[in-house]
Amino acid sequence: MTDTPEISEDTVEIIQGPLPVRRRAARLAAVQALYQMDMSGEGDKPVIRQFRDHHFGHLGEAGKVEADEEFFSDVVEGVVANQTEIDAAVSDHLSAKWSLKRLDSTLRAIMRAGSYEIMRRPDVPALVVIDEYVSIASDFFEGGKEPGFVNGALEKLAKHVRKAEFGMI
Repeated sequence: MTDTPEISEDTVEIIQGPLPVRRRAARLAAVQALYQMDMSGEGDKPVIRQFRDHHFGHLGEAGKVEADEEFFSDVVEGVVANQTEIDAAVSDHLSAKWSLKRLDSTLRAIMRAGSYEIMRRPDVPALVVIDEYVSIASDFFEGGKEPGFVNGALEKLAKHVRKAEFGMI
């Protein structure tokens, strides 16, 4: 009888990719899932299942994205569970000329996901959250003003919610 070899953290990272890369993929997928839900009216459970079954790769599966699936699910489910609070916080931190309903659906999904992380994921530094969602906005709105918009709104929210991280206490 042979012993099953232990899989070290390093081995897992090689198989699945480094955590920041998998988290980036999870955030992008969460934005896409939130957009899909906004457009179709589908609930979070079937959309999460669809992404897990058809969009994410497993152990290096060719042509599929390796993502932190638990993080993805947390962001999507968290936005849905806290949407009223998140939408109010986003609205409070937009400039006077903008309302949440006026935002493009993709931009609204980005703002909701980023706001959820800032409000409910203190384990992730606010500056990391802001940087990640600004980068995602840049992917969707290449050359537009939207990344700056995301940066400004999420930074305002983060400084309000996480004052200590910004030395504001």
